[in-house]
Amino acid sequence: MTSPYRARLAALVAERGNLCVGIDPHESLVRAWGHAFDPAGVERVSRDLVEAIGDRVAVFKPQSAFFEAFGSAGLGVLARLLADIGQAGALSLLDVKRGDIGSTMAAYAHAYLSGQTDLTADAITVSPYLGFGALQPAIDLAHASGRGVYVLCRTSNPEGGQVQQATAAGRSVAQQIVDAARECNEQSGQHAVGLVIGGTHAQLDLDLTRYFGSILVPGIGAQGGTVESLATLFGRAVDNVLPSASRQVMKAGPEREHLRAVLDEVKKT
Repeated sequence: MTSPYRARLAALVAERGNLCVGIDPHESLVRAWGHAFDPAGVERVSRDLVEAIGDRVAVFKPQSAFFEAFGSAGLGVLARLLADIGQAGALSLLDVKRGDIGSTMAAYAHAYLSGQTDLTADAITVSPYLGFGALQPAIDLAHASGRGVYVLCRTSNPEGGQVQQATAAGRSVAQQIVDAARECNEQSGQHAVGLVIGGTHAQLDLDLTRYFGSILVPGIGAQGGTVESLATLFGRAVDNVLPSASRQVMKAGPEREHLRAVLDEVKKT
């Protein structure tokens, strides 16, 4: 088994900083880079991005939907992109938001965490809204393979609050997810179970004081979140934060130097 995901992440963050760069090849971005919006254009933009800044980024987060939209050709692009990320010495966090029960969850886990398919990533996002316990096949495989999972907790989309801020027995659903992730990490000692908490909220209304896993924070840049605001928003948990920016970085392309300059600027702000 490779070393645990959390340990590999910590080493890379210490070397390259904690910014996660999302790879979301929207049609407008692909065309702005001078390519047709087809599998070849998506591939060129995505892989050129990694080639340009891969030595300065700890984690890349491809959004699987933009590749799945092109069927088998798109999945081939995604497989080659994941390989590129590994060759750049970065970690891949595949944004797939999978969540199901039993053998179906186990099949999803095998696809992305087993190391036996070309879609294997270092970590994936998962949805707990069929119950946190339903994620166990993915969590077990992450532990066995030295990979990670990031559980949707307090997402950046406003409508998410309808479910995530609902309360039962005096605790919000989001807080119950935090507590379940913390307990899982304490039992395993790997801290492979991360959380997804948006960086666009005015306040989180979450107790993170005993949670030491990684926290993926989307919403930095185009959605209005800033790196500077994270200390106030997350308090003592800020050291565990992995802020994620996508469009703000990608729109600087295709020129390599422009991409590297914007990347450095986003890391500061």
